[in-house]
Amino acid sequence: MRFLFRLLSLLPLPVIHLLGGLAGVVAYLASPTYRRHLHENMAGALGAVDAARFRWAAVAAAGRMSLELPRIWLRTLEEAVTMVAEVRGQELVDAARAAGKGIVFVTPHLGCFEITAQYLATQAPITVLYRPPRQAWLQEMIERGRQRASLHLAPADLSGVRGLLKALKKGEAIGLLPDQAPKVGEGRWLPFFGRQAYTMTLAARLSETGATVLFTWGERLPGGAGYRIHFSAPTVPLEGDLEARAVAINREVEALIRACPGQYLWGYNRYKRPKGVEAPPAADAGKAPGTA
Repeated sequence: MRFLFRLLSLLPLPVIHLLGGLAGVVAYLASPTYRRHLHENMAGALGAVDAARFRWAAVAAAGRMSLELPRIWLRTLEEAVTMVAEVRGQELVDAARAAGKGIVFVTPHLGCFEITAQYLATQAPITVLYRPPRQAWLQEMIERGRQRASLHLAPADLSGVRGLLKALKKGEAIGLLPDQAPKVGEGRWLPFFGRQAYTMTLAARLSETGATVLFTWGERLPGGAGYRIHFSAPTVPLEGDLEARAVAINREVEALIRACPGQYLWGYNRYKRPKGVEAPPAADAGKAPGTA
């Protein structure tokens, strides 16, 4: 696998995205469970017509996401960010930094979410939350690719949360993905595309610190032409108690996904019930997630 990763890192991005699209189709055809999650999630969020319309784009995007990682992780930071062809909303980042506050970058599993932190690390220090993989070789690759001079890693545990808070207190930026099922005690059942999803509350809690919250994602351009990075502010203020803020963040993420549904990671089992977590409220009993 290490050899394969290094080989992929040497290929041009158009070739990687071509191969990634094919790999995505193979994975889709080979895994009934993956197909089921993708179909159910897309249909529930977009409706049957749009789910069918964007299905193959999403299948290809998932494959591209996997194969593009070596080219980002195993290149220098300068080489990685040359793949950024356009940036929209940079003025929001500049204004937040000028205000002297910390910044919480919320990055859903949309497009190439890896490239955003790499790009931001060229401007100022950023600390990103991550969940260490089980495979030792992959852990080595992640640490090599994500941990740059200005890009710091914070494990998804109490020590990592402390690291995020420390960075915010210094007026620095942090990044995290809000749309993955957290561990027991780290989330709440909240609506996501009309269904109850066990939702991370950390982003909402960090928004209570007074830091600026910005949403970001890296759109894949056609033909492997690079990435267009988007930055956007919440469309409505993040305020109220923790649950209200978490619900608002889910709605913002939904809006981003609807703007580019063909690049979201629909095959992820977003509605699973993590081990040890109680079932969602009875109001969603007809669509109860499966136990992880």
